[in-house]
Amino acid sequence: MTHLTRLNELPPAEAERELLTCCGSREWARRVAGCRPYADAADLMENADGVWRALDEADWREAFRAHPRIGEKKADAGQTDREKAWSAGEQAGMDAAAAQTQQALAEGNRRYEERFGYIYIVCATGRTADEMLNLLTERLSNDPAAEILVAAEEQRKITRIRLEKLLSD
Repeated sequence: MTHLTRLNELPPAEAERELLTCCGSREWARRVAGCRPYADAADLMENADGVWRALDEADWREAFRAHPRIGEKKADAGQTDREKAWSAGEQAGMDAAAAQTQQALAEGNRRYEERFGYIYIVCATGRTADEMLNLLTERLSNDPAAEILVAAEEQRKITRIRLEKLLSD
């Protein structure tokens, strides 16, 4: 049985729990689970993107809370073991970061949250700590209306990567 077939056949509440490991918005998980069955992975991805873009800012912020801050291990909203492992892998670029870079990211995270009211969310997969710090510094100059859209797009990218992992685990 493929992972997609399994996802398609799960009871709704179980499918939502599985999907929540990919994106912390309960509304997103509910809607994506509600559109099953999916013909293939591309169908799931297309629907997941469409649902994400149709959500409101409160749902996006809920998803952001499911992530640890860049450089940290624990999310404010809590995480499953699967999510912790995925986050650690996604933030692997932090492993070799200089202490100065780690400190600058911690300070940047604090300033970002003060300015925008939610954590700095970035698709960290394949990025170095310095790249994430540079992006953070650039994004601090965004106006709040523009930044929420940038953050939402970063979450969408993370969700796609995690959906791919869910389908391959």
